[in-house]
Amino acid sequence: MATPPGSETRFRLRREAGGILDAIRGAWSRRWVRFLVVLAGIGMLGLLAIWLLFARGLPSAETLLSYEPPLPTNVRALDGTPVHSYARERRVELSFDEYPKMLIDAYISAEDKTFFEHGGIDFPGLAGAMIDYASKLGSGERARGGSTITQQVAKNLLVGDEYSVSRKIREAILAYRIESALSKKQILELYLNQIFLGRNAYGVQSAARAYFDKDVHELTLPQMAYLAILPKAPSNYTPERHTPRALERRNWVMGQMRENGFITAAQLAAATAEPLGTVNRVLPPRDDVGGYFMEEVRRELIGRFGESADAGPHSVYSGGLWVRTSLDPAIQKAAEVALRDGLVRYDQGKGWSGPIKKLEPGGDWGRKLSAARVGVGFANWRAAVVTGKAGNSATLTFADGTTGTMPSWAAAAPKRGVGGHAFDFLRVGDVIAVRRDNGTWTLRNIPSVSGGMVAENPHTGQVLAMQGGFDARGASFNRATQALRQPGSTFKPFVYAAALDGGMTPASIIVDGPFCVYQSARLGRKCFRNFSGGNAGPQTMRWGVEQSRNLMTVRAASQTGMARIVRTAKTMGIGEYPAGLAISLGAGDTTVLKLTNAYAMLANNGKELKPTIIDYVQDRRGKVIFRSDTRPCEGCNAADWNGKPMPRPLLRTKQLMDPLTAYQVVHILEGVVQRGTATGLRDLGRPLFGKTGTSSGPTNVWFVGGSADLVAGVYLGYDQPSSLGGYAQGGTIAVPIFKQFATVAMKDMPVVPFKAPAGIRMVRIDRRSGRRVFGAWPGSDPKSAVIWEAFKPESEPRRTIRREEIVKRSREAIRARERPRDSDFLAAEEGIY
Repeated sequence: MATPPGSETRFRLRREAGGILDAIRGAWSRRWVRFLVVLAGIGMLGLLAIWLLFARGLPSAETLLSYEPPLPTNVRALDGTPVHSYARERRVELSFDEYPKMLIDAYISAEDKTFFEHGGIDFPGLAGAMIDYASKLGSGERARGGSTITQQVAKNLLVGDEYSVSRKIREAILAYRIESALSKKQILELYLNQIFLGRNAYGVQSAARAYFDKDVHELTLPQMAYLAILPKAPSNYTPERHTPRALERRNWVMGQMRENGFITAAQLAAATAEPLGTVNRVLPPRDDVGGYFMEEVRRELIGRFGESADAGPHSVYSGGLWVRTSLDPAIQKAAEVALRDGLVRYDQGKGWSGPIKKLEPGGDWGRKLSAARVGVGFANWRAAVVTGKAGNSATLTFADGTTGTMPSWAAAAPKRGVGGHAFDFLRVGDVIAVRRDNGTWTLRNIPSVSGGMVAENPHTGQVLAMQGGFDARGASFNRATQALRQPGSTFKPFVYAAALDGGMTPASIIVDGPFCVYQSARLGRKCFRNFSGGNAGPQTMRWGVEQSRNLMTVRAASQTGMARIVRTAKTMGIGEYPAGLAISLGAGDTTVLKLTNAYAMLANNGKELKPTIIDYVQDRRGKVIFRSDTRPCEGCNAADWNGKPMPRPLLRTKQLMDPLTAYQVVHILEGVVQRGTATGLRDLGRPLFGKTGTSSGPTNVWFVGGSADLVAGVYLGYDQPSSLGGYAQGGTIAVPIFKQFATVAMKDMPVVPFKAPAGIRMVRIDRRSGRRVFGAWPGSDPKSAVIWEAFKPESEPRRTIRREEIVKRSREAIRARERPRDSDFLAAEEGIY
């Protein structure tokens, strides 16, 4: 039919069904589809919110692959003996294979029995923990954790110990990541090395030592089960206070091990009958073993590597360093004993100086005394606190909690500066030193005088021993390195070294007579004097050094020039001083370490030595990260001998003093021991050199010297300089300390002479006149009229003396021996400024 004119026709196009958009439209038209989509969107937004709130900023689980737990720094002596450790967390790191299977089974049974099945989260346990949390919400009680071992690793290492729901969520997220990054063995290894188990023990090996004094492979089943109950709350199961609770929980763990098939019924029955078997709290080794030396090592390590983990990967308290020091345990012990005996010897007879410190009454006396860190030096002395006085006895308590009594007659010494009896001045809370004599505790006194001592290897500069006072536990101030004292006459060898460099010889004649200088209009005229107050007229340089004559020293200094002398002191590392004549008599401050090192350089023929206390440092993996001797040594690390001479490091030391001068000084100082102010050392029967010293007052007494293989220095004086008494001299106080030390330290050392450098000429001279001798030879008597003297080339004496004249003079000296003469002073006299 035809369409009428003017009418409109409309068409509607429809696409065939089956297109993607039509399918979506069709699905979206259904209500349940829209509901699911909205629900999924909400879920995704929730996951995004969780990530923003909890997961963002979490550390990567992969960081655990390179995680290094804080480890203590272990210190060894020169011979490799372990001597000390620096630790705030006692931890020993073991690999998974080093832990016994039964111990692992105990921790699995106690903490996470499905550890090897779950993926980081134990959902049934988590649900139980959530219910427990909801039930205790607002009560103030803490809900049970419900954490797996993996979650505990995440908490301990990466998340923290905050008690909150957000922490648990972060912990769970991270646990899932950890499971995907680490194996189960790696996770368990981290856990067993990291967990805190009380008694400052971090990790199971450290706890095994702390509670049972055993290594993990030595533990019994009940001991392993006990350690397995500690991760949650060690303080709840301490053997000292909660033994019944600890036994009940331990037995529960073993019951779980039986249920899990890890042990048999017979094993369970036998182990349940066992007591806890823990030992008393195991204290670290005594800090007084090389205490001052170890503190000096600690200070140097902190200066190089930092103190805590924030300072870097090699820090002292978390870097796990292995440190080889120069400490020789036998020499260190000899120095400690000799110095302590010397301090007590000087102090005895002066009365009791009072309590070491006072403790406030109340509480656990033993625990407070242990925390007070009191050092009493000797192994047979003990620190005690007076906890009561009744009648003629006092009750004492010791750091381990034991008690004792001290009768009044055992504390009868007078109170220093007051008089009476020390017992009458004792009060409750006084900390004192006591010693057990024939079953009775007797009062001892910590010397108020102090001092320092250093022993050094003169070939290498290694410090073999260092004692900075009576006991490092009493005070950390190291008098060997920190106390600046006037060295007195021990400085004189360097005055004469400058004089020898300036053209003098050991046989040069110097007048021992009055010597005055004009200082200034204000200070006026200054006249020097010998210790004895007299003078001996013209004498050889050697005689002046041996007898420590002040007037000869200042005259030699004046002739040489103080500028040269203070330059020598600076070059040898003694100190930087003004160019005043008083400096030549030891009026400038120095330390015993600096002066001992300067003497060691004399014995080393003037070659530079830098005193070192650390030989090398290794990181936790054994890589050397510091070495004090940096000299290259080609072939030293060769796998096998190549038939050639042993390779040795190249010598790179500087020559700080003319070797001929250095030997001349040492040769003169041998005379100090043979016939001078240190004759007390002569019977040691080996070549020794050295010099005594006494500073003005006298406030300090010194001796520095030694052999070709060991040089040591010692001083004694009050921390606040005051007079030691007019009788105090280096030859009578310091020399006996050195002798006691050397008797032990040098006992097994070979007897070797001091080696003269090339160019030294040994010439026979008359000891008193310094003139060359022909026709006579030195004898074995130290006071022989003829001696060998060391000269530089072309500096030998031109004048001679005949044998007959020497014999005649000797006979005259014998006849005049009973007649006092100003020129014949006792060999033991000591000169001071």
